Amino acid sequence: MSQNPHVQLGMAVLVALLLGVLLLALKPKNRATIRNLLVGLLLLGALLLAAHLLQAVPAERASMVLRVIVLIGVGAVLIRFGCLFVFTSLLPRLRVDLPRIAEDLAFTGLFVAWLIYGLHGAGLDLGSLLATSAVITAVLAFSMQDTLGNVLGGVVLQLDDSLRVGDWVRIDNISGRVVDVRWRHTAVETRDRETVIIPNGWMVKNRFTVIGSRRDPQLRWRRWVWFNLSLDTPPSEVISTLEDCVADSGVPHVVLDPRPSAVLMEVGQGYARYALRFWICEAQPDDPSDSAIRQHALAALARRGIGLAVVTEERLVIKENERRRASLAADEIKRRKRLLSEVDLFSSLSDEELTELASHLVTAPYPKGSTITRQGRVAHWLYLIVSGNADVWMEQDGERTHLATLMPGSVVGEMGMMTGDARRATVTARTDVACLRLGKIAFQSILRARPEIASEISSVISAREGQLDLARQAAASRNENQVHREALGARIRAFFGLDE
Repeated sequence: MSQNPHVQLGMAVLVALLLGVLLLALKPKNRATIRNLLVGLLLLGALLLAAHLLQAVPAERASMVLRVIVLIGVGAVLIRFGCLFVFTSLLPRLRVDLPRIAEDLAFTGLFVAWLIYGLHGAGLDLGSLLATSAVITAVLAFSMQDTLGNVLGGVVLQLDDSLRVGDWVRIDNISGRVVDVRWRHTAVETRDRETVIIPNGWMVKNRFTVIGSRRDPQLRWRRWVWFNLSLDTPPSEVISTLEDCVADSGVPHVVLDPRPSAVLMEVGQGYARYALRFWICEAQPDDPSDSAIRQHALAALARRGIGLAVVTEERLVIKENERRRASLAADEIKRRKRLLSEVDLFSSLSDEELTELASHLVTAPYPKGSTITRQGRVAHWLYLIVSGNADVWMEQDGERTHLATLMPGSVVGEMGMMTGDARRATVTARTDVACLRLGKIAFQSILRARPEIASEISSVISAREGQLDLARQAAASRNENQVHREALGARIRAFFGLDE
């Protein structure tokens, strides 16, 4: 460089310009970066011309400073062009996918090495200067603390595979897709087309959520939509309605595997709060998917006559408050008396006695699958089934045998209330069952006033017990026949060698 420094630098500028033009011909993604570098080369060429003119003045020292600047600048541009070619053209053609931070770190490392070399060639030993000046070293270390933290944070995020370009993430109140991981920051593009720049050091120190499972290459994201519904409809009916509406909706990006599910999350004053949970396979249309499912759910609820719950405050402004309450209570008593009168167990009771019993009945709902009463337990009350169906089971040696199915109007547990005996069978709700419960104390006053009722009721209970015994015997006979058939079949297979 001492013989013809300006000529050599001029040749370097021309070579860099030619490389830049060739890179543009390859049509890379970051054409704007290459154009900016070419403009920078033209400026470096202007500085080189200024250095040549200063040398002719003469102003050798100023000319040398400009030459060093041009040397370092041209080297930086060549390094940048080389990194662009390798990371954006060569490696993608070889199907090698490296994160963007690898390009940034490669450029930074090569540029620092070139900077030290260029300054050393100009007579400035940067390493010795930093080693002998503790103050400068301390100032540089302190000022670069955050920068080094961001660089190391970006490296850590890539090495432990906790974040990838293309991942959908949620950071505090920000939700979007990772579009770039650079040496200093991670860029997240939100659904509003806003790019949020987050320092890598912050990402390493704080918690963020990656949407989707690392073990499943296909995205599955569960969404929740909420409904406050009236308490008038049984939860099982609401749940089936909500789940079926998702299966029949045909909303894009909504998948049926895993299956959608509805759950009762809360019960408040006048409302039941349900959550409808479904899965989508694309994170971009999250809110549109929620909106579409809400529309289908509201339509399905309306078709089934299930209304939304509204927090209300009721105030009776009529003067006959007590009269109105008494009227409602009387209507309920009439309804219960009608139900009791249809039961053969209470057929011998008078109207006044039915009224007294009706006033002591307690509502007892049982969801589908729940146990109404269990064999062997002692309970001094009976149940009158108002709606729904229930199954009667006999349990023996850990096995359960079905005896009968009870319909509305049937009575469960009369022996426990009348004699104190333990339950002789287990009764479960086949569907949602609404019962009215009657306890021993409520019936005691009627028996004391008219003891002859006991003998009348005993005949009814005896007949019902006979029916239950017949059902038990029939079930036992079926079991014996089945065992006999299985044993006989095994003997036939063994005789003909079918099991060999």
